[in-house]
Amino acid sequence: MDKKQKPTPDLVWKQYQKGIQFNDSIHLDDTVKANENFFIGKQWEGVQSNGLPTPVFNFLKRVTLFQVASITSDNVKMQASPLGITTDRRSVQVMADIINKEFEALFEQNRIPILLREYLRNAAVDGDACLYTYWDAEAETGQPNKGAICTELVENTRVYFGNPNDRRVQKQPYIIISSREMLESVQDRARENGENADAITTDEDPRNVYGSDPFRTDDKVTVLLKLWRDKETKHIWGYECTKDCVVRKEWDMGLSLYPITWLNWDYIQDCYHGQALITGLIPNQIFVNKAYAISMISLMSSAFPKTVYDKTRVPSWDNRVGGAIGVNGGDVTQVAKIIEPAQISPQIAQFIELAVDQTQTFLGATSAAMGDTRPDNTSAIIALQRASSVPSEITKQNLYQSVEDLGHIYNDFMAEYYGKRLVEKDVSKDADPAMLEFAGIDPNQPMIVEFDFNQLKNAHFMIKLDVGASSYWSEIAAMQTLDGLLQNQLITLEDYLERVPDGYVLKRQELLEKIRGQNMQAQPMQQIGATPIAGSPQAQAMPEGGGYSALQRKINETGEVPRTA
Repeated sequence: MDKKQKPTPDLVWKQYQKGIQFNDSIHLDDTVKANENFFIGKQWEGVQSNGLPTPVFNFLKRVTLFQVASITSDNVKMQASPLGITTDRRSVQVMADIINKEFEALFEQNRIPILLREYLRNAAVDGDACLYTYWDAEAETGQPNKGAICTELVENTRVYFGNPNDRRVQKQPYIIISSREMLESVQDRARENGENADAITTDEDPRNVYGSDPFRTDDKVTVLLKLWRDKETKHIWGYECTKDCVVRKEWDMGLSLYPITWLNWDYIQDCYHGQALITGLIPNQIFVNKAYAISMISLMSSAFPKTVYDKTRVPSWDNRVGGAIGVNGGDVTQVAKIIEPAQISPQIAQFIELAVDQTQTFLGATSAAMGDTRPDNTSAIIALQRASSVPSEITKQNLYQSVEDLGHIYNDFMAEYYGKRLVEKDVSKDADPAMLEFAGIDPNQPMIVEFDFNQLKNAHFMIKLDVGASSYWSEIAAMQTLDGLLQNQLITLEDYLERVPDGYVLKRQELLEKIRGQNMQAQPMQQIGATPIAGSPQAQAMPEGGGYSALQRKINETGEVPRTA
């Protein structure tokens, strides 16, 4: 949008209606509603059963959760590192270390590992998943500067791309996010922004997903947040309004990226909405439920034995257990007869089981992968589990790419909103150890320094975000490597403790200082057998060639310097 063309509630509402029309053309709301119902077990929604059984054997949920769990089983971490060659690589590396610590804090504050599981679940069930990141200016940080970066999930039915034929977020002319909020909350926000809050009134949801339910519409109003990129500054601008009123006038967010990450479970060409995992499996689920329902009806009507009796001899039949039936003479064997129940074909149960197994197998949820196989051969089961996870590798890589996009958005927010903040800085990387010792500073303890995050605006092109499974830089893998190096005596115990991740060794710093103290006491003894510095009197008096080697070995063995004549 051109900066000269200012947004208005009427213009934004028309663009919102255009987005709704596109979603209606692909039946998005109906598809998402049906998928959600089938996922949670409401699989006979809208079906008139007339008292007949409506069994639900929800294998779709198990398959979907298996796919989501297998893809998100590895914890995802983000690492920033200098990109390319620079003359000031040390300062860039220090900057990258600070960003990495902020990434770790943001992941913990926003519960990103948990959020990603729900993020991927939405993509599997609804077809798409969306994360929206915003700046909470009132969040307490324990520092003079307030504000925190927040990330939340947004349903795909509430996000409208300006170009619905392109799924790339950063290529959009504009993006609109709709929400149903309480009227009083919206009025308070508009009043804080200096707008006419009394003009904002309740309305009905234009999407009409829930019909005319008064409990969902009588105290709520539809709020639209429009984001677009300014052509001159290339910054992202925002504008918030209802159908007829302004909640917040247009403002420069100062960001260079849309604060939105978008994930399709499976791509659909020429459309920003994707295909859900459940959509193509609903017919299979319906078949299984109907097959079970018909089998139940058959069992209830003909699976139990029936008694046929002669009413001329027995006026009424007593079905009580042990009840007596009186007969007026005659042959008792000709009075009544029990009809054996009909047998249901075993092929029905076999075909139902086959349909479920084949559906799960095609999705990679094999019996071996889901742990339903007897562990007779552990290596073979592991191989089968790894092979079954191959089809979901593309989805996993798409998830990693989406998290990497989130990392760039976090970097964008830090550069614009953080300002000057106190951070922990590893002083051992950019200071002389002798100078630190002279100043009485422990190089192994981080220093609290003030860092200006505005520097990231000029260094963002040198930051590369590596996102992947935690096994890429797993703490467990790191511990195994350190254990091997220590066992092979390739590193010292001090080196080992310096590199052990936090939490593995109790009172690690205290133990490290104790070992360093012992090493300092043993250092004078070791200096006796040390190689003399070139040019020193000891080096000039030391024989050269093979004699020097033999003498050095003698010193190393005894720790004493032999007397010379």
